[in-house]
Amino acid sequence: MGEKKYEAQRKALLASPKNGYDRVDEATRKAIFDYAEDYKRFLDAAKTEREAVTDAICRAEAAGFRAWERGMALQPGDKVYVNNRGKAIMLAVIGENDLSHGANICAAHIDNPRLDLKPNPLYEDGELAYFKTHYYGGIKKYQWPTIPLALHGVVALKDGTVISVCIGEDESDPVLVITDLLIHLSGDQMKKTLAEGITGEQLNVLLGSMPLPDDEEGDRVKFAVMLLLNERYGFTEEDFLSAELTMVPAQKARDVGLDRSMVGAFGHDDRVCAYAALEPVLRLEKPTRTAVCVLADKEEIGSVGVSGMQSQAFETFMDGLCQAQGVDLRVCFENSWCLSTDVSNAFDPTFAEVSDKRNNTQLNYGLGLCKYTGSRGKSGASDAAAELVARVRALFDANGVLWQMGELGRVDQGGGGTVAAYMANRNIDTIDAGVPVLSMHAPFEIIAKLDLYMAARANEAFYQV
Repeated sequence: MGEKKYEAQRKALLASPKNGYDRVDEATRKAIFDYAEDYKRFLDAAKTEREAVTDAICRAEAAGFRAWERGMALQPGDKVYVNNRGKAIMLAVIGENDLSHGANICAAHIDNPRLDLKPNPLYEDGELAYFKTHYYGGIKKYQWPTIPLALHGVVALKDGTVISVCIGEDESDPVLVITDLLIHLSGDQMKKTLAEGITGEQLNVLLGSMPLPDDEEGDRVKFAVMLLLNERYGFTEEDFLSAELTMVPAQKARDVGLDRSMVGAFGHDDRVCAYAALEPVLRLEKPTRTAVCVLADKEEIGSVGVSGMQSQAFETFMDGLCQAQGVDLRVCFENSWCLSTDVSNAFDPTFAEVSDKRNNTQLNYGLGLCKYTGSRGKSGASDAAAELVARVRALFDANGVLWQMGELGRVDQGGGGTVAAYMANRNIDTIDAGVPVLSMHAPFEIIAKLDLYMAARANEAFYQV
């Protein structure tokens, strides 16, 4: 009887989150699974930031976007983009209100942890040819040996020619690999910590073992490998000095689980949020406020450089849009708001000790909001204001978006950051909002299809408010 007495008050006053599949109908379930199929195609086509930009431009131009030029006249409904050096992209759909009212900005990043080749990568040892690598971003180095790898990137020649390279993705291609020590001789290795078991200088990629016939000179296997690369792509060993080549897992995005409710792939962080930010903006026609999608580079190493979120490239683009409407950029920024669409860590019961379960995002509960990220005492976080959080809550609830709130693990356990702080530094109200990920920064990460779908629906609602 007592339970019945307080049932209405209990429901009204206490939060009782439910699994997303308990809150959606059959039509939405189908939409969730259908939506993930194109996302998987995007992942397979965009394993580097350059490939993500190329794919985004193809999609944007097919949707009516055109390259923005300084001084271009703009009208409500116009769709423009800027390709920032082939490694980042910014898109805008001009709103009915001018930019003195601000813009609705979704900012994600399209770089991810990987193994870059060193400037002088090619060598031979023990009659085997190798590439030397330098890891990019935060990785667990022991996860990278003994998995099939593909070579992606570009080689820029002195005459200005840029050669695209991709080996290991086609079924007819060979794959590359980093070797590990056999268990029979790994007594000393097994005594080391996980961080020390494989070192950065041991992440050497095996390329070949067969010398050319009748070649009596030194480094015969290295020369044979270089000859193959030259025949296929036309560059020489010296051209590695002006190359951006990277090793990524040679695998396709796959459904995970007997129920196919999850997607496993390389690069969910942060291409899952990049896709969820890009796809809705391409479908916009004439929003009330200008909608801006930013897909930035270099987040995994601090958002630095000309293609990172700290670059003036964003100001240059936004100032150009503002000048076309006679608006002060500072006024635009102070009236804008931003979703920093970066992934959150999904609760993993296997490693429950690193999380505060009451304050951690988890799979199938929808988009993950993070009021702050950072480490220790919120160091490096922008810490969204309560009023902004309430505004976002109301928006998502009004549009049927399933969402949850979390933070990055237990206090003092570790931490991390996003582009949120750099947007907030521009006087733009910003909050983190992204998709929960299992095995984040691993060569094969896991997300839930439901969370991807809700992230896209959240961004769609945000662009149109």
